[in-house]
Amino acid sequence: MKNILSFVKPYLRWVILGITLFFIAKTFKDRWREVALIRIDTRGWLMLTIALVITLLAHTFSGWVWTGILRGFKQPVGRLWAIQVYLKTNIAKYLPGNVWHYYGRISAVTRVGGSVGVATLSVLLEPLLMAAAALIIALVSNGLGWIVTGSDHRTLGLQIFALTMVLLGIHPRILNPVIQRLNRSKGNIGKTEPVRIERYPLLPLLGEMGFLCLRGTGFLFTFLVLIPVELNQIPQLLSAFSFAWLMGLIVPGAPGGLGVFEATAIALLDNHFSGGLILTVVALFRIVSILAEVIAAGLAILSEGNGE
Repeated sequence: MKNILSFVKPYLRWVILGITLFFIAKTFKDRWREVALIRIDTRGWLMLTIALVITLLAHTFSGWVWTGILRGFKQPVGRLWAIQVYLKTNIAKYLPGNVWHYYGRISAVTRVGGSVGVATLSVLLEPLLMAAAALIIALVSNGLGWIVTGSDHRTLGLQIFALTMVLLGIHPRILNPVIQRLNRSKGNIGKTEPVRIERYPLLPLLGEMGFLCLRGTGFLFTFLVLIPVELNQIPQLLSAFSFAWLMGLIVPGAPGGLGVFEATAIALLDNHFSGGLILTVVALFRIVSILAEVIAAGLAILSEGNGE
């Protein structure tokens, strides 16, 4: 069985990516007439600009949360410098492997005297907190009926179990022994002051929920590019975004969630909005997201030398 899994694993990401791209291509084939009729007016361009600005702020805020994680471990990094590193490395997530942004952050922290173990732990903790935040939003939304994921009780129980494990796993009583093992494996015991997390990372978790709310607001304004949105539709759109974003984060083989996010958002919202509209919105939102990440990286590079 282990040999079979080892053989299949390298191809799994391509299979998943192929399935999601096929689903999107089929949706476009079925809805292309609706897409062709969509036009963006002056008001729409204003909404698109607002979506871009909010998405840019969201990525910057996420960098600020990561900085808080590092400083919580008492690493020798300045806030501005760490945010610059985060934004510069963020676009590397679209490279094959979906790990190069993590590698860049670990290398940057260690170059300024940070612990390799803690730097590694910070880039592992960040997506865990993001996943926990998205799971909390998705479970609450599902419970309130804002989104219908089609999950049975077994899948719902698995989601609750996963959330519980993440929330327990980031407790200092569990994290601190992990940090000690990482430091010991790198031969740092006795060379540097022991690094410990002093309190439960509740603020970073709330920060990641804030990040998701900002990203969801950018998604909402992308919807406003094409159609007005009623107040009672806002929870549904934000909830669908959070669940789709979670799928893009945890499904392997999708650099930056490319394809998986779009396919999930289409599936969740197809019964509530025009298929052509949703397809256009997710395409616009992907363009907005990448453009915001490129602008953020460019601004980070231009502001280098001012980090504290």
